[in-house]
Amino acid sequence: MATEVQEKVEVDENKALGCEHYKRKCFLISPCCNKEYTCRLCHDDNEIHQLNRRDVRLVKCMNCNEKQKVGDYCNNCGIKFGNYFCNICNLYDDDTSKKQFHCTPCGLCRIGGRDNFFHCIKCDVCLALELEGNHKCIEKVSHDVCPICRDDLHTSRRRLHVPKCGHLIHFDCYESMLRSNVYACPRCSVSLVDMSDVWESLDRELDSTQMPEEYKDVILDILCRDCHKTSKANFHVVGLKCGECGSYNTCRS
Repeated sequence: MATEVQEKVEVDENKALGCEHYKRKCFLISPCCNKEYTCRLCHDDNEIHQLNRRDVRLVKCMNCNEKQKVGDYCNNCGIKFGNYFCNICNLYDDDTSKKQFHCTPCGLCRIGGRDNFFHCIKCDVCLALELEGNHKCIEKVSHDVCPICRDDLHTSRRRLHVPKCGHLIHFDCYESMLRSNVYACPRCSVSLVDMSDVWESLDRELDSTQMPEEYKDVILDILCRDCHKTSKANFHVVGLKCGECGSYNTCRS
């Protein structure tokens, strides 16, 4: 009899079970509503409340329908619920190509491989190794929403972009901004990319564009959004050039 069960498990181990979010072989029993869902995202898409997967205490095997306490293997048929299992987050996933790992300071599981990230204590988020000592820290910056899509940043499953100003943005939102020719941070207006070629082009346009006589001696006080310094600039329809860093990302102060 034990041999028959083992053969059944071996066949079912190869089945692609789960949902659009995770491939796994068990349902979560939601403690908030006592309903079965494949994952917290499926739950949240269908309910008016949210599921904290840490609160889950029971799961249901997709192979034999046995309800049981949270664990990595089925107590009844022996099937493995997920090739990756975190007993803190109650996270199951068969797709280990994501290189999942649990970050204790973050309080949740991340993807991408532990060796490729470090946890920034001040920002309170895992960042790529190349950003260690090479980014602007902002206190708990991840505990906010994306300024573009308004989705939560800290618990997001989407890749994050860290611009030089330090304000996090979802990477796909960042790319969408660039496609729309928006190059300034939506929070602080600092340039998100190297704009030196653009500034040089504006220099040439400014030099070739004559202003009417009555505006030639108009001097304005300006604030640069890139270097955050104030300076004076001749009024010009092309733009107001920062006297400190040469940026045209400026405004009248």
